[in-house]
Amino acid sequence: MILFQFSRNLSYLMITYLAKRILHSIPVIWGVLTISFIISYLIPGDPVLALVGDFYDEETLNQLREELGLNQSILTQYFIYLKSTLSGNLGISFQTKSPVSSLILEKLEITFILAFSATLFASIIGIFFGLISAIKFHGTFDRLFILLSLVGISVPVFWVALLLIFFIGVEWKLLPPTGYGSWIFYILPVIALSTRSLAMIARNTRAFMLDILKKDYIRTAKAKGLSKKIILFKHGLKNLLVPIITIIAHDFGNYLSGTVLTESIFGLPGIGRMLLNAIMQRDFPVIQGTILFMALSFVFINIFVDLIYGWINPKIREEFIHG
Repeated sequence: MILFQFSRNLSYLMITYLAKRILHSIPVIWGVLTISFIISYLIPGDPVLALVGDFYDEETLNQLREELGLNQSILTQYFIYLKSTLSGNLGISFQTKSPVSSLILEKLEITFILAFSATLFASIIGIFFGLISAIKFHGTFDRLFILLSLVGISVPVFWVALLLIFFIGVEWKLLPPTGYGSWIFYILPVIALSTRSLAMIARNTRAFMLDILKKDYIRTAKAKGLSKKIILFKHGLKNLLVPIITIIAHDFGNYLSGTVLTESIFGLPGIGRMLLNAIMQRDFPVIQGTILFMALSFVFINIFVDLIYGWINPKIREEFIHG
């Protein structure tokens, strides 16, 4: 009975916590809707001219503007856009005449594989080297690690991508530099995309582990004569996972909503590259729908992370609910 009551109270608190997080996200979502609409209209060029090419007459232009709803006032177009988006309709692409939601779903697999693979790669390698660096604190490996991780954080993604393409793809011909096909085409994009995150995860792992190793319960474990490996993996790693998982999940959200540059450089036909093509073609519905999808992905992944963190750490949850 006590266990059932505790479970009910926990469920109520978690639902309240989730509801508050979603309510706090509504202004963000509205802001994204508005900004994506404004951005599409700030892009230089006429979407109708992008459709008709070099040969056109004024009558054709006016007819196309009427068909696409571009002859209405900006304010009217904005409210139509809000209404259709809130009803789940992201519109029809000016260029392909396909529903924007279908286009996003077609490209989602490529972007998801890239984002997930980069997250997994950065997490495994980053945690491993972060732990080794913490164990070898102030040693040669630790000093080298600090230098290399600083370089990894500082170097832009596009620069890493170009170096990988030039050396590994073109000079040494170890992997295909660009293109899309089998899993092998993902290797270079994954390395380029994950470089900064890998360095961040490694540095945070090192910092968290060094802090954990100073705790009283670690000293107690050492006093009991437990081996260094048991202390590290049974006590240290367990307490390390909560903050590191939070960082990893945020990184996944960033990857899912920010692969434009990586996909464009490596020629992967994902959501990011679709957005870039839509900008070049002034395809307003695709621009607006893709930006909205990317923003919502980031928002809901962050809500999910906060939910997990609130479930693991009741203090954070209660502070948010009552704050």
